[in-house]
Amino acid sequence: MARIKICGISTLTTLEAVLAARADFVGFNFFPPSPRHVGLSELAILAARAGEALKKVGVYVDPDDDLLSTTIAVGQLEAIQLHGSETPQRAAEVRARFGKPVWKVLSIASAEDVARASNYRDAADFILFDAKTPKNASLPGGMGLRFDWSLLSRYQGGLPWGLAGGLTPENVREAVERTGAKLIDTSSGVESAPGEKDPARIAAFCAAARST
Repeated sequence: MARIKICGISTLTTLEAVLAARADFVGFNFFPPSPRHVGLSELAILAARAGEALKKVGVYVDPDDDLLSTTIAVGQLEAIQLHGSETPQRAAEVRARFGKPVWKVLSIASAEDVARASNYRDAADFILFDAKTPKNASLPGGMGLRFDWSLLSRYQGGLPWGLAGGLTPENVREAVERTGAKLIDTSSGVESAPGEKDPARIAAFCAAARST
């Protein structure tokens, strides 16, 4: 059964929905342009409520060390998800400096994009395959886009991996069955509007994912 991550949580109401739906991971977004961005005061409250019931993942776009240090401490984070243009060298540096598992997000539109995962074999702990956004997009993800899942059949990168990009309660079961993903990650797929999580869709997503 695939593990479930609900990303972009920024309110107690929606965190309660994630807890009630028995997801495995919760993602906190620290990219200010995103409508899912969470501040430090909110982060402290959310992390305390999540406690040990959810694994807490910080989501970053080319972060500096000060941001990482502060948010890891305040959010009691257990993994670092790098969603920007971080090189294997930077990923390895972050992992060594902060002693946390590093998840590297790769944006996929072709077989060549999947092949890039091998570059992170010794630099990251986990690969998250996401859909590539348009070149003029203001956000690196969370836009409800999906990619051709059949591309993942060519993955030979050696690291465990998960699937993101356009996953919804309506398609997550198919996604798991077709790709064999061991972790699935959604954000916009459980929203009623950008940045506004829908508790009913969170519940439906988790139920559908567990039906595989």
